[in-house]
Amino acid sequence: MALVNPLDPNHDPETKKLAEFFNETLGFCPNSVLTMQHRPAISKAFINLNKAVMANEGRVTSALKRMIAWVSSNATGCRYCQAHAIRAAERYGAEQEQLDNIWEYRTHPAFSEAERAALDFSLAASQVPNAVTKNIKDRLYQFWNEGEIVEMLGVISLFGYLNRWNDSMGTSIEDGAVESAELYLGKHGWEKGKHDGSRY
Repeated sequence: MALVNPLDPNHDPETKKLAEFFNETLGFCPNSVLTMQHRPAISKAFINLNKAVMANEGRVTSALKRMIAWVSSNATGCRYCQAHAIRAAERYGAEQEQLDNIWEYRTHPAFSEAERAALDFSLAASQVPNAVTKNIKDRLYQFWNEGEIVEMLGVISLFGYLNRWNDSMGTSIEDGAVESAELYLGKHGWEKGKHDGSRY
């Protein structure tokens, strides 16, 4: 039940060019970006921020960044972003066992202690009120350096924006994202919810 309709991908040529980034990450340009282009300055700024946040400059892999995004989106309840994050994690090489057991990252042997520290950070940082504590910080520093922690928080913050945008907008979810969500998250009750393509 979209609040605002997405515009045609050809509406703004600069956005269209920048949005080629998403053909790699998702296999399609997301409707969230097509909606943002009602104000092209927002769509272009968002894509550039997304590219900067998802760049790999340390040991935080592309797959782990997308799993961080999934935990953040799960904490806030955004079904649209949950589906996108798990699809991108799949496309960026997350292990099959991790994709199948993302809900159990704290206990499942497919996740390392370093990954658990990162995902716990994502969960704590995504809550309102914020739940990042000294214990979370101490665990992060056992495995990660300051630059890598900045990368992680960049992902969490980017998805904080996306969670608010897409859940408020009721962004219509794309078929490819639905396919990945049903494959990996459906057994835990994932459904389209307000993102089914109908209007408010």
